[in-house]
Amino acid sequence: MFLCWRKGIEERAKNQEPSEEKNIKMESKTTYVPVLSIQSGVSDVDFYKKAFGAVELWRLNNDDGSVHVMALSIDGAIFRLHEEGAKSLSPDKAGNTTVTIGLTVDDVHAVVEQAVAAGAMVLSPVIDYPYGYRQAEIKDPFGHHWIIEKLLSQEALDNFVKGAS
Repeated sequence: MFLCWRKGIEERAKNQEPSEEKNIKMESKTTYVPVLSIQSGVSDVDFYKKAFGAVELWRLNNDDGSVHVMALSIDGAIFRLHEEGAKSLSPDKAGNTTVTIGLTVDDVHAVVEQAVAAGAMVLSPVIDYPYGYRQAEIKDPFGHHWIIEKLLSQEALDNFVKGAS
């Protein structure tokens, strides 16, 4: 079923005429949507719901019920999970993380504890840094690294940046 859906999209894309318009106006706000590669055959992605309170927006499954691609939202911030392919390796296949995601939250300690309870591994404990951030780094069950953070002092960050220049 999925292959037919994909073939239909590819056919429509081939038949589209190039746009004559040079100034394309967006109908919606430009946003950044990271796509995290996961191993093929994964069907249980509840980690993100349990760890970060993510809400599933939509999902396309393969015939065996595993995730092909899906979209989730954490407090309005959207990201996708996509099964790995020839151009996009999961951390397991790549042998290391393929991306580090920064997640800004109100309570770093609570989110890290919740993520660990859901299956994350702490790579760096919660620390207050001299540049004004409280941060911790975790690794999710699929191998992606997350920096859980909160800005504690804009003044400390500004001073740190000035000192580094």
